[in-house]
Amino acid sequence: MSFGWIRFIFVCFTSLLQFVILAEEPLKIAISKDSQNYRNWLIRSEYNTIFVNLSSLSVDSVATTILQCDGLLLSGGADIAPGLYGNPREINRCTTIDHHRDSVELKAIEEAIKLKIPIFGICRGLQILNVYFGGTLITDIPSDIKTPIQHQCDDYLNCIHWVYPITGTRLSFQVKVDSSVVSSNHHQAIMKVAKDFTVSARSSDGLIEGIEWVVPQERLFIMAVQWHPERMPKENRLSGKLADEFLSKSMDYHLKKQNQ
Repeated sequence: MSFGWIRFIFVCFTSLLQFVILAEEPLKIAISKDSQNYRNWLIRSEYNTIFVNLSSLSVDSVATTILQCDGLLLSGGADIAPGLYGNPREINRCTTIDHHRDSVELKAIEEAIKLKIPIFGICRGLQILNVYFGGTLITDIPSDIKTPIQHQCDDYLNCIHWVYPITGTRLSFQVKVDSSVVSSNHHQAIMKVAKDFTVSARSSDGLIEGIEWVVPQERLFIMAVQWHPERMPKENRLSGKLADEFLSKSMDYHLKKQNQ
């Protein structure tokens, strides 16, 4: 065997070994406000994953933390301060407001975009992404929208309704279903969609249930849903398939970062 062939085989073997070693390193996922539900949802996808809780950090420390991460999960929670989307007088119609969390999440989004880190938003996470990019929110669905669908319930674990992915979107391609029942619990929703997003799903009353990034020159993975996939069985394609997609993109980022 010639020296050239030996060198070629050695290079291929070394590259494969490096890929295996990198793939076995844990993904580091930042969660804007951590809970075991979100961890369990991602762990079910069988990636080697560790988690960082951003809610306990100062705003100044967010940038250095995000720099060490491979993905950003914006989780559900309190209402977003309406002054952030141009309606400060609406604050009396909101429930709990967490200004520190708003600031931490906006900074985390900013840093993740700079680094092109994959971002996935759930419920409030969808709303804060829309607000960051210039969109607005419906302050209170029951007061502002006449709809037969109950988007928020006292028994939030059994609050369900149908969602319809929109054909041609990344979401539709990933989940490969025309409709599904989802777990939902929100009294706010998107009113005006930020210009860098397209709507990827709606409920039967027309409310926006999903958005995704659509600017072709900016190669970013940003996807968000209004429902709670972490409360749903993995077999529901609007749960398990979304975790798989987010972690797959996070792994791509992880390998690319390690090879730079």
